[in-house]
Amino acid sequence: MSKSIVKDFPKLECPFKRKLMPDGDYIITPEIEEGYDWVFKEEDVICVEKLDGTNVSIIIEDGQIKTIFNRTEKIPFFNKGKSHISEGLIESFKRGYMDMLPDGQHFGELIGEKINGNPYKIKGHLWIPFETYAKEHLRYKSWGKYPKDFQTISNWFKDDLLPLFALKKGDKQGFVEGVIFYRKNGEMAKLRRDMFDWFKGNKHKEAEKYNSGNLE
Repeated sequence: MSKSIVKDFPKLECPFKRKLMPDGDYIITPEIEEGYDWVFKEEDVICVEKLDGTNVSIIIEDGQIKTIFNRTEKIPFFNKGKSHISEGLIESFKRGYMDMLPDGQHFGELIGEKINGNPYKIKGHLWIPFETYAKEHLRYKSWGKYPKDFQTISNWFKDDLLPLFALKKGDKQGFVEGVIFYRKNGEMAKLRRDMFDWFKGNKHKEAEKYNSGNLE
């Protein structure tokens, strides 16, 4: 795969419109963003737990990992500064998470001790591929079985959003950041718990970009 066609993972937007508050923070409103009504209207949309880590992609050629990227930064497999990325990929390989990945570029989330305070409390590091492991094991099968109005979704996020990744290791009270919605044609959207007006705690770092007018 040539360097010219290496892609960065796209910036994901929220399907609800945002409202800037007097304190400089923002919350989401019940109004749906233009072009995102598919999240709530199309039956084949799937909903997957959003992991709080750093985006890492790998390029596989002839069944072998040839290149590693952290966003658009090329990461040598053997390195001192970011050896935890290689560690996470090795652990993912050991667990069989890469077994079904064909040749091409594949995106995933790296989580662990050196990433965002390790909210999942795991030892070491682990790379979770989106297209295989996440969609299969971190999918909310209840999505679509209940009303998709704003208040129902807000109540779900506040009281009943299960930490699917944490549950895999028996942690029923584990951390859950939010969800990613996948459309059949490849489009995606995200929704985090800290976007709602009832959320108490530290906001995602994205809030700082929003306040400064530099939201990507």
